[in-house]
Amino acid sequence: MTACAIEAGSAGAAATAEPEPERGTEPDPEPGPGPETRPVAEPCPRPGAEPVAADRPEPRTAPEPRPGTGPDLSAPVRTEPGPVPATAPEEGPAPRGRIAAPPPPAGITLTADGAYAARLTAAPGPPGERSWYPERWTLDGPEPYAVPLPLDQPEEPDSEVAPLSDGRVLIRRRVAERQMFSLLYPTGPGTGELLLGAVEHPEMTLLPPSPDGRCLYALAAGERGSSLWLVAGGARGPEEVARVAGHCSGGTWLDREGRMLALDRREPGGGPVKAVAVDLGRWGEVTPLLQIAPESDDRLLLADADSGLLLIRSDAPGHDRLGWGVLGSCLPVRFPECLRLPDAVATPFAVQPGQMLMPESCAVALRIDGAQGSWVGVWRPTGRRLHQFAAPLGWLPGAGCWSREGMLRLPYANAATSCGVAMLEAPEDVEPSCVTGRTEGGEDGTEPSAALAAPVVCRPVPLGQAPLHGAVRPD
Repeated sequence: MTACAIEAGSAGAAATAEPEPERGTEPDPEPGPGPETRPVAEPCPRPGAEPVAADRPEPRTAPEPRPGTGPDLSAPVRTEPGPVPATAPEEGPAPRGRIAAPPPPAGITLTADGAYAARLTAAPGPPGERSWYPERWTLDGPEPYAVPLPLDQPEEPDSEVAPLSDGRVLIRRRVAERQMFSLLYPTGPGTGELLLGAVEHPEMTLLPPSPDGRCLYALAAGERGSSLWLVAGGARGPEEVARVAGHCSGGTWLDREGRMLALDRREPGGGPVKAVAVDLGRWGEVTPLLQIAPESDDRLLLADADSGLLLIRSDAPGHDRLGWGVLGSCLPVRFPECLRLPDAVATPFAVQPGQMLMPESCAVALRIDGAQGSWVGVWRPTGRRLHQFAAPLGWLPGAGCWSREGMLRLPYANAATSCGVAMLEAPEDVEPSCVTGRTEGGEDGTEPSAALAAPVVCRPVPLGQAPLHGAVRPD
């Protein structure tokens, strides 16, 4: 397998276990000061109620849907066209117990263009009587607003929702050992529901909405194999479209057409986690995507189709670090020191679009989790500095999207505003001195690469060809 060079940090022996949350073990030359007191723009008030936790309602009863077929998780990756054979799974995750109530759902899912969002929220009421229902947010108008989508029975907290670009909301419900999928939409004073079908599998996870806005996919992961299902946007209800050997997680889109999907895969026999690209236009053909070191866990967290910027988490430097690379480039993966916080974990959730062939100029929004809670970080590869900001009250952590002009939109809900969007403009970075290589404020950082990214290719290739034992420079 091809290895890719890394910069910053030593390339020690990489652990093959799941990485622990990112914690710096060495003094950080650029410590994170915590969130700045500079707040985001004042939100426009809108009456509403703050979502609150609820006890688990009684299991949903629903009419018998058309059953789907589960994948044979021991089968190899499919590389030829044709219908997928209908076979029952030989192995899969154990069904979750129904004794203890799961934690309440958190967060919100946005469409790729940021026009719509969907989440589960709780109706007001006594703690033991609150019920969960889906809610759709419209974010592309002059003022954001939410539309509740309740049905005759409350939803369970382990249901998942995701929006489509036409304003409908997909919901995944678990009924016994079956996953049921429906589309919800407002109709007059009530909620309309279109049953799509069901899949015989105990556990499935919705993937981020496809960039085309018309399709939604779900991942059914097993120890020996995983299957990818098209659950909305197809012609015949839920349909299996790809099988990948090994246990898969994650899910990041690599293009604007919704054809290339990146998954984090662990081989059936064990070993490190490596990101792979799944080509849905070639019946699920799998291609290696990240191979930084032979024994390192290399996960893809986020990708931008316009610039080719990739945000990566890997333990190739010797411990878990956040880094960046360029799709299709032979340049090494960088692990900036400013993204390693001593007492917090930074996770990217949005990349500024429209920066064609300029990955180093993209503004990246990060969720920072620490003892004080969650706040917002903004960073550019060329800036070599992490700007930190206090999040709006009631921010749905890890949710937000960029405009092409560099304006970050953060959805939030609190007691005073049931549906709000706070605006945060990306700060300017101080250019480094051409003589000293340092910023005017004397801060040190990773030196940016000297070349622009190559055009994004349809078929991803490993990030680089340089060996791991090549030159390593500090950040």
